[in-house]
Amino acid sequence: MDCFTPEQRSKNMRAIKSKDTKEEIALAKALWHIGYRYRKNNKKVFGTPDLTFAALKIAIFVDGEFFHGKDWETRKKPQTNSEYWIKKIERNMQRDLEVNSYLESRNWKVLRFWSNDIKKNLGACILEIQNTIIFRSEMMAKIPSSLE
Repeated sequence: MDCFTPEQRSKNMRAIKSKDTKEEIALAKALWHIGYRYRKNNKKVFGTPDLTFAALKIAIFVDGEFFHGKDWETRKKPQTNSEYWIKKIERNMQRDLEVNSYLESRNWKVLRFWSNDIKKNLGACILEIQNTIIFRSEMMAKIPSSLE
């Protein structure tokens, strides 16, 4: 049973952001601070990644644990409106796989970070992005422009 009234639950759910979450902002600011320039919520890229480096074909997603089903097989399922939430979260997980597959089939590198990983270890997330940028930059430099 839900411990909130329907009005309280509705207010809580309205406050949840789909973009520009604290973790997305923290990641973006850290990248900007060290000199990386990116595009936020680029609708021209399938799946609308949170951050993109289009020239290098790098798409970055910051996924919330609940809505994207982290540890879905072992985590406690929602107790209220469970049919709705289970269906929604499983569809989100399926969509994430579809987005990854589509982008990767077009030579994009997809990086996904859990919100809590950014909260707890922003430096490691930045390092993974930096390594990907360096690798993709070197790789793109070796490809003749006529073959891209």
